[in-house]
Amino acid sequence: MKKPPKGKHVWTATVGEKGQIVIPKQARELFDIKPGDTLILLGDDKRGIAIPPQDKFRRLASEVFPDEEEE
Repeated sequence: MKKPPKGKHVWTATVGEKGQIVIPKQARELFDIKPGDTLILLGDDKRGIAIPPQDKFRRLASEVFPDEEEE
């Protein structure tokens, strides 16, 4: 497998019988994912599933859905 560009990462995860996946340790450490954290999964029929870091998703969501008070 070709090495990904700097700042890009590739991992694999196995889906268990209950539909659960285990996030690889390197990924958990890199993105500071801890037990009990809530992750956001985005899905696209053609492009697949993405799990963006929560802080980046929160910033994007606040731009797309601003508070009514700010309008």
